[in-house]
Amino acid sequence: MFVTNRCWNDWENYFNERGFECEAPAWPLKDLSPGELRAKHPNCDGEGKITLGDVVSFFEKHIASQREDTILIGHSMGGLIVQILLSRGLGWAGVVIDSAPPLGVVTPKFSFLKSNWPLLNPFPSMTTPALLTKSQFQYAFARHLTGNRLDRGYDGVVPQSKLVGWGALTSIAKIDFTKKKNVPLLFIAGEDDNIIPASLNESNFRKYSKNGSRTDYKVFPRRTHYLLNDDGWQEIADYILKWLHAL
Repeated sequence: MFVTNRCWNDWENYFNERGFECEAPAWPLKDLSPGELRAKHPNCDGEGKITLGDVVSFFEKHIASQREDTILIGHSMGGLIVQILLSRGLGWAGVVIDSAPPLGVVTPKFSFLKSNWPLLNPFPSMTTPALLTKSQFQYAFARHLTGNRLDRGYDGVVPQSKLVGWGALTSIAKIDFTKKKNVPLLFIAGEDDNIIPASLNESNFRKYSKNGSRTDYKVFPRRTHYLLNDDGWQEIADYILKWLHAL
């Protein structure tokens, strides 16, 4: 959310170079550059009407046409989407990074509420996409970034449908944790993440503890929600690679 599939470019190259056939399809209506998408705001050609169900359906159809040994990796809301897809029997393994929580997994942390307020705020309207200010982006994603590094990070921010965020509070985001999933799942959290606190990821992880399937959890110290594109992101990719090879 709030970015495009271009945030995965380095990750695609990393895994392709190591023998995986890797791709990061754009979400519906997000197949333009960040600059082009921001230039359309607030009239974003229907972006404000995109729901979480629309995004899940898009990936469900796409993944169903792939090989049976497809590995699903998602960040933030993408992590919740991975959990939903695994619960529907798709994917050979899953990795969720700073994952948004399924329905019923909650946290009282103020940073979570403050970071998500641009999505939860019903004004000016629910179908007007939210576009983070630079200070909102910094607080939610990358509170350690300043100056030119913050400017470069903010250049990738795009308008986001509020309805995708609100979808996490509806039945489409419900996971039956008592139902055994037959594939391994890795949770990765950033210790200093404001928008998805590590404690929230741990609570999500523990929901799977009684269903008999392999589920692992790893916290990276001093990492924020920006860990996909931050300096040293390879450390996280290396960990995922070793985890996959050990399956």
